[in-house]
Amino acid sequence: MVATVLSKAEMSKMVRECVPDADDAIIDYIVGYLDENSTLGDDEDAIAEFVRPLLEDAGGEPDAIDALCSRFQSMFDSQERHTSKSVGSDGLAKLLEKPVHMLSQDSVSATGKIGARAVDLEALSGRKILSQVDTKKLEKAEAKIAAKMAKRTARVEYAASKLLDKKEDVDMLAVNPILDYTSTKGKLKDVKLENFDISFAGKRILTNANLTLAFGRRYGLVGRNGIGKSTLLRTLSRRELNVPTHISILHVEQEMVGNDTEALQAVLSADQWREHLLAEEKRLNALNMEMEKGLQEGDTRSKEKFEQDREKAMADLKEVYSKLEAIESDKAEARAASILAGLGFTPDKHHNPTKSFSGGWRMRLALARALFNKPDLLLLDEPTNMLDIPAVIWLENYLKTWPNTLLVVSHDREFLDEVATDILYQHSEQLDYYKGNFTQFHTTKAERHKAQLREYENQVQYRAHLQAFIDRWRYNANRAAQAQMKIKILEKLPELEPPEVENSIFFKFPDPEKLGPPILQMTDCTFGYNTEKNILEHIYLDMQMDSRIAVVGPNGAGKTTMLKLLTGKLEPQKGLVHRHGRLRFALFSQHHVDQLDVNLTSVEFMAKNWPGKSEEEYRRQLGSFGITGMVGLQQIATLSGGQKSRVAFACLGLQNPHFLILDEPTNHLDMDSIDALTSALSQFQGGVVIVSHDERFIKAVCNELWVCEGGSLKKFQGDGIKEYKEYVLSKGL
Repeated sequence: MVATVLSKAEMSKMVRECVPDADDAIIDYIVGYLDENSTLGDDEDAIAEFVRPLLEDAGGEPDAIDALCSRFQSMFDSQERHTSKSVGSDGLAKLLEKPVHMLSQDSVSATGKIGARAVDLEALSGRKILSQVDTKKLEKAEAKIAAKMAKRTARVEYAASKLLDKKEDVDMLAVNPILDYTSTKGKLKDVKLENFDISFAGKRILTNANLTLAFGRRYGLVGRNGIGKSTLLRTLSRRELNVPTHISILHVEQEMVGNDTEALQAVLSADQWREHLLAEEKRLNALNMEMEKGLQEGDTRSKEKFEQDREKAMADLKEVYSKLEAIESDKAEARAASILAGLGFTPDKHHNPTKSFSGGWRMRLALARALFNKPDLLLLDEPTNMLDIPAVIWLENYLKTWPNTLLVVSHDREFLDEVATDILYQHSEQLDYYKGNFTQFHTTKAERHKAQLREYENQVQYRAHLQAFIDRWRYNANRAAQAQMKIKILEKLPELEPPEVENSIFFKFPDPEKLGPPILQMTDCTFGYNTEKNILEHIYLDMQMDSRIAVVGPNGAGKTTMLKLLTGKLEPQKGLVHRHGRLRFALFSQHHVDQLDVNLTSVEFMAKNWPGKSEEEYRRQLGSFGITGMVGLQQIATLSGGQKSRVAFACLGLQNPHFLILDEPTNHLDMDSIDALTSALSQFQGGVVIVSHDERFIKAVCNELWVCEGGSLKKFQGDGIKEYKEYVLSKGL
């Protein structure tokens, strides 16, 4: 390790002295790379091609950069000489200690086989040839080549992994921490990948697949839970597939880590090229002031050299100003504030530190950073999960005018209908393309399946007709020639495969015993977490066993608080909540994954929390929610988000509830699972209360709509969720 020569702190200090104005992220990036790569002495370009450009981009002086790179190179050379003594103690060295007989080698070079056909030198010469190669030198050469190749691979992997793991400004940039996107204008930015495979945890996700993303199109990626949609997005974002390097990629899948950075600044800092230009502007202005001061005090440089330095600084500053103008840097703050406002951040929250926001709001911040940054390829994984209906409406309208390429995984059909121009359907380790939005995809897919089924049935009939002719006339002398011809036709027919039929998913909740009214009532209830401000005031609610209620409203209005009051997790400060003495609730939280022990299997988790049943009974219960086969015996941590949701639903069923209280139940579910949940709730004989932003789901399940906003909860007098969305748009909520 280089750390044996210098500590990371010492290397950081050296880099900081060389480039005083560099961002901490860049310095950490350089030092981390140097620290993790122990021997670069044989890789002559490692310092020149990797470290030096970063130092130059960070604003270092050429002489200082030369000195620092020379020092790093000499340290690596010294470390290489120290470690090379121990190289060769592995299996390769043991093999090379023996004489090498060319007759036993199948044309093997230092890097592998020369060709597919082996050359038998013994047969050619008639005698055995003992290699005169110095095994020690060969061993060292082999080790150097292997180390060089490993370093080149590690350099790319390190760049991607460090930027993915960084939980600050570079949190969401998989590669290219600073990319001059003004220089990529006019370049082809279509993504075309052919014949690639993707595997995850030993499971094949895609096989010999093709992916084409035309620049400026908006693609919806759909498919069943666990099929590997999120894995495909991560593979693209980490550039494990051969995406052109001039195409910037940004993947939003997890919330940003909170710190003391203000929300508005967190969004602005997402555009690292703008941040880099502003830092350069600051550095060059400071340099010009310093030179002016030196001119007044009598600089020791020659007049010619001084004027050259001054002209270069002014030219560099002019170029920086030109690029800032090209990216409209002066409008950046207004654009960032507009995006934050659209995602529900009121102006008074724009300057709050990011650590003051909950996980859901930090997820919105991550989304805001992505939208502000405008990457060439934006990857979104279930972006509506943490949004309320007003924010979903705003996001739909914003993405309709998205100028670059968008690839979004979503279960929300209405959202995909509004946003998508194309649909990618992932199934059976393949990707199928459909033009149009989700509704058009659903129609076209059904028509394709019918056509494939007709073709299959026609082929079956044709084969049966041929076989019948052959069976009848094969041994007839007059028809034998015709029968032989039919046999040849039958043999040449392609292998017949029936069209893929997806297994239907069914959910089923157990029906509870009937309870007499009153079941559940809230009378003039008021609640607040502190005495200064109430979240809910004067709430009246009466629910029966056949109630189907949807609660909607902006985030932070008190929807989740109301559910806790219903279930008794919170008690009102004023008013009365009456619950039937035998009333049982089952609560599905939008953070249900936190309630699962991911280190256990689904069966183990159920047995631990609801003991008294056999393994077969637990597996049967899981099977009622689509967790079949060996999936119930897998560790919960290995399941997809949708599969974890199904486990949570199966646990609700074990509680045999009279009322199902569901907070964002469609998050992470695929569309077939949403349909299965819709059907199960329609057949359930108990009461249902849901908080959701999914328009189609609300329309299919609920017959009452309650709006929670401004501290009140009132029944919506309009005609369902569609009219409520129009109301939201008209009010600008």
